Amino acid sequence: MSESGHSQPGLYGMERRRRWKEPGCSGPQNLSGPGGRERDYIAPWERERRDGSEETSTAVMQKTPIILSKPPAERPPPPAAPAAPPAPAPLEKPIVLMKPREEGKGPVAGTGASTPEGTAPPPPAAPAPPKGEKEGQRPTQPVYQIQNRGMGTATPTAMDPVVGQAKLLPPERMKHSIKLVDDQMNWCDSAIEYLLDQTDVLVVGVLGLQGTGKSMVMSLLSANTPEEDQRAYVFRAQSAEMKERGGNQTSGIDFFITQERIVFLDTQPILSPSILDHLINNDRKLPPEYNLPHTYVEMQSLQIAAFLFTVCHVVIVVQDWFTDLSLYRFLQTAEMVKPSTPSPSHESSSSSGSDEGTEYYPHLVFLQNKARREDFCPRKLRQMHLMINQLMAHSHLRYKGTLSMLQCNIFPGLPPDFLDSEVNLFLVPFMDSDAESENLPRAGPGSSPLFSLLPGYRGHPSFQSLVSKLRSQVMSMARPQLSHTILTEKNWFHYAARIWDGVKKSSALAEYSRLLA
Repeated sequence: MSESGHSQPGLYGMERRRRWKEPGCSGPQNLSGPGGRERDYIAPWERERRDGSEETSTAVMQKTPIILSKPPAERPPPPAAPAAPPAPAPLEKPIVLMKPREEGKGPVAGTGASTPEGTAPPPPAAPAPPKGEKEGQRPTQPVYQIQNRGMGTATPTAMDPVVGQAKLLPPERMKHSIKLVDDQMNWCDSAIEYLLDQTDVLVVGVLGLQGTGKSMVMSLLSANTPEEDQRAYVFRAQSAEMKERGGNQTSGIDFFITQERIVFLDTQPILSPSILDHLINNDRKLPPEYNLPHTYVEMQSLQIAAFLFTVCHVVIVVQDWFTDLSLYRFLQTAEMVKPSTPSPSHESSSSSGSDEGTEYYPHLVFLQNKARREDFCPRKLRQMHLMINQLMAHSHLRYKGTLSMLQCNIFPGLPPDFLDSEVNLFLVPFMDSDAESENLPRAGPGSSPLFSLLPGYRGHPSFQSLVSKLRSQVMSMARPQLSHTILTEKNWFHYAARIWDGVKKSSALAEYSRLLA
């Protein structure tokens, strides 16, 4: 105040304005703006009212995008999302699909969950399948595989009619033989393409010396007739050039199966001099276990014979003259080294001794090829049967009781008990005997003209009729069980492959070869 007692408005106003300008003061600040105008004083209750109105305006501003957003039809499409697993098929119970959606795939449309703003709404859910339809699979692959295996009501896939018809068709008809064992004594697997999964099969094998007509006999028994050209036979016969060279036509083992499911096995000649000559003159290397060529040739023959005695129902021994004692000695040796029949259990195999009743032995048929007219004489026929019976007396092979020439009406004047000990012996004349019979004299000089009309005397039936009777008897033979289980054609093939491998590694044959050396 002044001395007169009056206040100084100038100083008071200046002090008040300076106090409001200081920061931190609660009073009004900067009452005058840049233009010198004073601003309104903001009371505390006014500041609180304004703060409340700002919060209200902020809340209003947050709801502004909903008011200003475009309609769903005018909104731009959302950005492409990363590839997602295929949508599962609709289920009868929607609750099943809600759980995987909650694990990170978003809510399902129609469940009441809100969608984020600015994104397109999910497509509407497909209508639930009617009752009776099975539920769809889960989207994950492992669950799909498990459910696919466990669903018993699944509709089976329709079979292709072409595939179904191919399964009903028989295998391709064989036109010629193929190799079962090659000339190097190795097994070949091409024959299994012609085999079926059926058990009605007959296996016929052949053994014989060189040039006895094994391939010709097997061709006539399987698929050919005597009238056909020999060059078209399924088993290639020995050509004239091969005969002049003294060589053998067949090497190893040849395979052929007929439409009647009969397997024929043609083999190379046993104890063949041509094979021995080929080994010596061509310097062919022998296996390390054989030192001499003739030992190797004999062991090859024994391996083939022992193999046939194990896998064949019928084994035909062809000879063109009667008789070679070394042939019977060879048959007995092959029987000795023959592999044993696999036992059905370990107990029977571990028993002491070998039970002869469980060992398998095939039917053995002696075929006298190129028989002459005097061989069909009843007295000569009896001598032949008696000699074979004595030579094979100690053999377990079934060499008697399964084939008979007396029952074929070949000798109509002989009684059934004419032969005391009848063996499986069959006689076949020369193949050209029918043509030669046309040149036989029909009647002697001075005889009645009636006899000139009769055919010439041959002393035996025709070649074609005898081959037909032999075929019917061989194909009607009993088919004993080769092993402890019934074998189909394909099972027989695998069984034969195992037997051949066992024959090549046989300890009995190895011991016998050391004795020969």
